Amino acid sequence: MSILIKPIITEKATAASELRNCFSFVVNKKANKVEIKKAVEAAYGVSVDKVRTINVRPDRNTRYTKTGIVTGKTNAYKKAIVQVAEGDTIDLYSNL
Repeated sequence: MSILIKPIITEKATAASELRNCFSFVVNKKANKVEIKKAVEAAYGVSVDKVRTINVRPDRNTRYTKTGIVTGKTNAYKKAIVQVAEGDTIDLYSNL
């Protein structure tokens, strides 16, 4: 079971990483905070101070078209915001 799925790279996440040393990841839905902390420390070689998790709900939308009503939704996922120790940093762009 892979704990870390992918990092979240948005304007808000980038600002948090620069100002508060917090990095965001999409994680497995069944992972807990202790498992996430161990996975980040093992993958990036940093010491983690705090882990906050959020279950992101799916967004639902409805379109009215010529052929009728079309409904859809995005996938639900779990997001982890990891605060690393002062002086440590994670380079998310090294794999690109």
